[in-house]
Amino acid sequence: MARDKQVGQRILGLMSGTSLDGVDAAVLVTDGIDIVKFGETAFRPYTAAERAVLRAALGRWPGDTGVAEAAEVVETAHAEIISRFERIDMVGFHGQTLAHDPGGRGTHQAGSGDVLAEVTGLTVVWDFRSSDMRMGGQGAPLAPFYHHALARNRGLEGPVAFLNLGGVANLTWVDPGIPAPEHACLAFDCGPGMAPMNDLMQARRGAPHDEGGALAAQGSVAQAALERFAAHGYFRRIPPKSLDRAAPVPDVAGLNDADALATLAAAVATGVTLGFEHFPQAPRLLLVSGGGRHNATVMAMIAAACDCPVAPVEVQGLDGDMIEAQAFAWLAARVARGLPTSAPGTTGVAAPVGGGRVSRPSA
Repeated sequence: MARDKQVGQRILGLMSGTSLDGVDAAVLVTDGIDIVKFGETAFRPYTAAERAVLRAALGRWPGDTGVAEAAEVVETAHAEIISRFERIDMVGFHGQTLAHDPGGRGTHQAGSGDVLAEVTGLTVVWDFRSSDMRMGGQGAPLAPFYHHALARNRGLEGPVAFLNLGGVANLTWVDPGIPAPEHACLAFDCGPGMAPMNDLMQARRGAPHDEGGALAAQGSVAQAALERFAAHGYFRRIPPKSLDRAAPVPDVAGLNDADALATLAAAVATGVTLGFEHFPQAPRLLLVSGGGRHNATVMAMIAAACDCPVAPVEVQGLDGDMIEAQAFAWLAARVARGLPTSAPGTTGVAAPVGGGRVSRPSA
């Protein structure tokens, strides 16, 4: 522990994404510039009842019906998983996004860092998006600077791209040869991720997801619906840009389950490949993290459509389930040091800016 503290703090990063599956937790030893060591990880799933509370609050803002109940679910789940870890210097807490409206009402992540600091007795860094949005940024995505740190840590020669397949899909293009991340990243949400497929499975079959993409593999893509989807104006908009769960999706209401899932899987791949058109230079490699990398059908469609090798981040010795949780540990270290957490190339903010609020326990 003493050696770790000389070169970086043991920071616990927490992430609960738009798929509403649960809370990822990962320890990272870092100074906010370099990754010193990857630490232990854990996952705390939401129960069916908790997911129902969170789903009921999606799209709602502070003070709206159901938001307080959702915040309590988020805080309880996060406090529980924090209690599993020892020797933590600081916590990076993202919260649960309920609403995200760049240029409008702002962004809303349920859960209070003040509450977690008091309950756990630890310093909590949170509310990472608000400062960026006050300066004209989209407030998302926030993992790109960490992707740059990962590329440097793995000794990758650039440019390379990272794809996170969570509820929404987002791309990061990085050049690890440029030391400062604020000058080396382009990032944006590229389209729907796994949320539409998960939602369809839940609504039609009462299952949380299409395991391995097995049902999607049995279906046929509705090409007309996919073409209408690909014509959506979002894909031509110059990044940075961001989405929430209201990302454009094909109309699959009249399709059987397998065809609907196949079409939604093709939509994920289409969003990714259209996103490549915005990169300043073709990447040498696309590394995929997030739960969607376990969907063989989605991964095969992406690989077939891209002109570079596509692989899960595990090929680089990384944990694809924990990249975003690690990112918020790394971002917490940057907030504590007053370093930028986003830049014009990642969120469209006017200038590199450091976000985040720091809450400390009162005793």
